[in-house]
Amino acid sequence: MNNFFASSRTIIVAGKGGVGKSTVSAALALAAAQAGLTSLLIELDGKPSLVSGTSHITVRHISPADALTEYFETHGLARLSKRLVSSGIVDVVATAAPGIDDLLVLGKIKALERERAADIIIVDGPAAGHAVTFLQAPRALYDTVGSGPIRQQAQDVLQFLADPTRCQVMLVTLAEATPVNELIDTAFALEDRVGVALAPIVINAIEEQPLLEIPSSIETTSPLVTAARFHNSRVMQQTESISDLHTRLPLPSLRLTYGSSASSVIEDLANQLRSQIEQLS
Repeated sequence: MNNFFASSRTIIVAGKGGVGKSTVSAALALAAAQAGLTSLLIELDGKPSLVSGTSHITVRHISPADALTEYFETHGLARLSKRLVSSGIVDVVATAAPGIDDLLVLGKIKALERERAADIIIVDGPAAGHAVTFLQAPRALYDTVGSGPIRQQAQDVLQFLADPTRCQVMLVTLAEATPVNELIDTAFALEDRVGVALAPIVINAIEEQPLLEIPSSIETTSPLVTAARFHNSRVMQQTESISDLHTRLPLPSLRLTYGSSASSVIEDLANQLRSQIEQLS
């Protein structure tokens, strides 16, 4: 299992809103911790972490303002950074130079990776729609800025993203047509326009039960028959979506199902990830 986590020091988890991206990020961090590794879970949207207080896991929130403050402080400009952040200059700069806020955040993640802040860094990344622009920001700024610290930071982040031993992107989807289509579009865009390596895909919330047999002795109008038909229809739709995904995007996948105990969902998913990651290794 450690072979999988050792393959890249940073994993950015991305996916369409509602597919369970944050849950998968937490489960992945817990799976690494269960394997005896220290993991740093980075939250970009400020939501409370699902694994706060777990041994071997550090949770950290990074915003453009935080990244800018730390950048100035490490360059001996602490007083200036406080004034700039309090005045809202980050928002002004982000509007004037699109992508600078994303570069600030990626630059901080890159710095934490370089500092070996943990054995593995898990980034609860942006939704798939923003993931491409988020990761494209360094290239856009590198191409438009002639020289100076912004161009240097963009170059450093580009090198970070292009090195699969330092960074990979893990895409999460549901076994449904729309999320699968969006994931495939995102995957090709990331490979073609960003050049970042893709980790195994996570297919989340798969139906745990197989197709159900409906005895002929039960009335077709019975609620049990209606429920069984609905379940079978969903299982078949998921099977078709998964087959379509693997045909169009032939990458390894990790499949997650949800059990009945809501109190241990993250732990259960972490165990599922560990079991399947061991098979990949």
